[in-house]
Order: sequence, then C-alpha cells, then structure tokens
Amino acid sequence: MLPLMARFLLALSLILPLLAGAAAQRPNIVWIIPDDMSANFSCYGETAVSTPNVDKLAAQGVKFTKAYVTAPVCSTCRSAFITGMYQTSIGAHHHRSGRGQEKIHLPTGIQLVPKLFQEAGYHTSITGWPGRKGRLGKTDYNFEWDASVYDGADWSERRQGQPFFAQIQTQGGKLRGKDEKGWESVSRSAEKALGSRTPDSAVKLPPYYPAHPDIVRDWAAYLDSVRMTDVMVGEVIARLEKEGVLENTLVIFMTDHGISHARGKQFMYDEGLHVPLVIAGPGIKAGTVRGDVVEHIDIAALSLAAAGIAIPESMQARDILAKNYKPRTAVFAARDRCDETVDHMRSVRTTDYKYIRNFLPNRPYLQPCAYKDAKSILIALREWNTAGKLNATQQLLFREVRPTEELYDVNADPHEINNLAGDPKHAKKLKELRGMLDRWMKETDDKGRQPESAKMYDSDMAVYTGTLKARKQDPAHLREIEQNIALMKKWAAEGR
Repeated sequence: MLPLMARFLLALSLILPLLAGAAAQRPNIVWIIPDDMSANFSCYGETAVSTPNVDKLAAQGVKFTKAYVTAPVCSTCRSAFITGMYQTSIGAHHHRSGRGQEKIHLPTGIQLVPKLFQEAGYHTSITGWPGRKGRLGKTDYNFEWDASVYDGADWSERRQGQPFFAQIQTQGGKLRGKDEKGWESVSRSAEKALGSRTPDSAVKLPPYYPAHPDIVRDWAAYLDSVRMTDVMVGEVIARLEKEGVLENTLVIFMTDHGISHARGKQFMYDEGLHVPLVIAGPGIKAGTVRGDVVEHIDIAALSLAAAGIAIPESMQARDILAKNYKPRTAVFAARDRCDETVDHMRSVRTTDYKYIRNFLPNRPYLQPCAYKDAKSILIALREWNTAGKLNATQQLLFREVRPTEELYDVNADPHEINNLAGDPKHAKKLKELRGMLDRWMKETDDKGRQPESAKMYDSDMAVYTGTLKARKQDPAHLREIEQNIALMKKWAAEGR
C-alpha cells in the first residue's frame, strides 16, 4: 500500500485536472443593455421594422413577454440591476442623485454584481458599442462605488481561459436625439447599414399621441434606432462566435427602460416600464416563451446562479431560470425626482392589472422638466394642445391634477387609458392591489416614503447646473432649469 502522503498526492493529481476543467467550463455572461427602448422588436410583435438578430436570439433561447423595470429612468434603473436590489431599498431612487457634496452609500452588506463575479475569478468589463479602447461604458449609479469592480473595458483583456462577465451598454433609443438633426442622423445610419430608412407611413402611434408630423417623424427615427440596435446585437454575437466562445456564453438582452416619450420614460405606464428580455446560452431551451411577470433586477440573480456563484441572501432579485423558481404574482416600480423635477409615484402590476399611486396628486401630469421639454415631440404636443387639436384621450397628459389612484385592466385596456379606480365593480381589485403596494413599501423599506432633503436636492442641483455652465450650454436652457428648481421649491412649500 502506498504511504499516506503518496496517496494524497495521487488523489490530488487526479482531482486538480477535473477542477480545472470545471472552472474552464464556467459560462461567460454577457449583458447587452440599450438605453430608452421599449419592446419594439419583431419577435415582440412589432410589424413596422424587422429585427432578425434579436429574433434569432429569442428563437435560440427564452423570451419574456412580461418583463418590467423597477424604475422608468436610467440611473435609478441601473442602480437597481447592478445590485439586484430595488432602488428604493438602497436609497438610490432619485435620478442622478448623490452627485454633489451630499453622497449616498450602499447599505452594509450590499455588493455590486461585478464585484461578486470578480471575487469568483471572472474578468469583469463594461463598454459601449463599438467600444473605445480603455474607456468604460455607461454606469450612472446613484451611490458611491469603486471603479475597480471592473477589470477593464473589454473581455479581450482577460487572462487566457478566464471566464468573463461583460456588460455592453449602448445608446439604443437615444440614437434618435431630440429633434430633426438626431432623426436624420439615425435614419441615415440605417439607410447606410441596411439599405433603407423607416418611412413615416410605417408608423402606428399609440392612441394617446396625435399624428403631428414631428411626432410621426420622431417615431420613425426611433424605429430606425431599434434596427440599428439589432445590428449591434448581431455584431456582438458574431464576435463571440468568431472567438469560439459563443456556445459557452449566456447572452442577456434587455433595455434600461421604455422609450423616451411624453408618456413613456419617467412614467409608470407600460410604455415606460415594459422592456424586452431575451436570454440565450448554455442550459436554455430554445424557443421558450415565458408570460409570467418578472423584474429587470432578476438578471443579477440569474447571472450569478448561471456562473455557480451564491446569490446573497439579502438580494431581492430572483433566479427566474431556476428549476424550483416560483413565479412572482406581481412586479413593482417607483418614480421619484428626475433631474430638477420632483415627483413621487409607485406602481404594482400583475399579469392582468396595473395600479398606480400618485403621492403628489395636485401637480400636473407633465410637470416642467427641461430635459423632456427640449424634445421636439413635447414641443409639438404642447403646440397642438394649445391649438385645440388633441382628442380626449390625447388630452389626458395635460390634466393639471392627477387622481390619487389609477387602476387599469391591462388586457382589455393595454394603453392604460380608462382609469377604473372609481368604478365600484373594481373596488375589490383596487383594495387588493393597494394592499400589495403598501406591504411591498413596508417590507422593502421604501426610503422614498420620506421626501428628499433640501440639502440633498440643493447639492445635486448645484452639480446639474454647474455642469451645464462648464459645458457652456444654451443660457436659455440653463435659465429654464433654474426656474423649474424655484418652482419645485415653491410647490413643496405650499404642500403641493
């Protein structure tokens, strides 16, 4: 019989290659996340444009038809999915907050997803597309964080054989800009890459938007941004395939919130909250379609699980790909301050109903917001409203006050136009969803239950206006922001 040490060394020599092989087989994880884009892809039913690359990804994996963000604006949404936490639970619920002298720190024990991957031996990167050498992609987190959680801007910088977790953050709907200049730019790019641009005649607007020429043209350009995003997805997949790593890579495609439009981005309607979510790669059954409601933060948990990394017990995201996963009964979302514009909304959505609570009902739907008001589509809407050219549905956005509660049957009324909150026939459902929201706010420690302090607001507004001054932005735009800040303070003082 071999001596004890010899037997130990023999066993170790047999086990180590197995362990090395197991490590080499750990899947790569790639997130592709465009800005400002709803589920306007042909695999989701969009007929005005063709999106073959996202469609192919969906055919090879799983498509979620009811995926929703927990915040309809980028920084709060990104703060949530990079931690797997509701932005309201970690104090990151105000858009572009913690940027000034007043800082936001994550609660004890909360770590960023890339840090967890890094600790597990993964190379971590974040980039735009096409990437710029050494330049990290969009982060936009609302809390203090250490940039060292990213090893670099591209997975090509990893060690030989090292698995990688890569985020690709792209412009998406932002490609169309805010006016004719941006529209022409993206349409020209589509024409060059694909041989055509989306004609205005192909546009089918939601019923709450009028067919103003600028709104139609903007939507056509938006559809071209969808097509160019699809091209980008194809380029990413082609690179993975060329490098021989595609088969061992879990690809997750999602957007950071819905289209930037009057009733989309920054609002709690499905136009702002509903996003595409397509996942393909090792262990994913091709051609799967899931109709249960899921939240965008769930990509954090499922990615960790796919890599064999333990999901922190404190993480609110769920592994929606787990064999023992029990579908959510509802998903939740929150909208708070966006830039200078103070607001406070919460929502809960099931497969059949949407409930929205407006905590500041005495404010108009379209509060002043310099970022959105500079867009040609908002200018067009206001012009036609003043001229009396909007129908009753299109005028909903111009109400000077809001109902405290909104309830929609999203199957019968997918555009969320007919508020059922005051209908006695739906009193039971209203009470049920109201209770669900109350419990969620309490159980998740919704920090938005207390208004943002004047000190934090002033701190962030100083950064906002100071940055514009440094960039020598249009003085009229800066004055508008300063006027809006004064108005927000006035309304707050009035209890409005």
